[in-house]
Amino acid sequence: MIDWALIVGFQWDKGNAFKSETKHGVTCAETEQLFVNAPLIVTADASHSSPEPRFHALGQTDDGRLLHASFTLRGRLIRPISVRPMNRKEKMIYEKAT
Repeated sequence: MIDWALIVGFQWDKGNAFKSETKHGVTCAETEQLFVNAPLIVTADASHSSPEPRFHALGQTDDGRLLHASFTLRGRLIRPISVRPMNRKEKMIYEKAT
């Protein structure tokens, strides 16, 4: 799926970052922590993968905040689309996997 060793950083869209912070209270720094902390669960988002592949990620911040991210890849960069706190069902999936 994703070769994480090739990922070198993030590409932020100002509108997406603003929406995640104002609507969901998730900062860019928290989003980046989600992708480097274990465990991280990533699945393909087949229903939204046109014209580019999209993914869902479940993970946590350094402070243990549980987050869901929708993202795509642009070359070797992660481009977050939306980040929010996990809902109840996602928390159950995440906790079961850990």
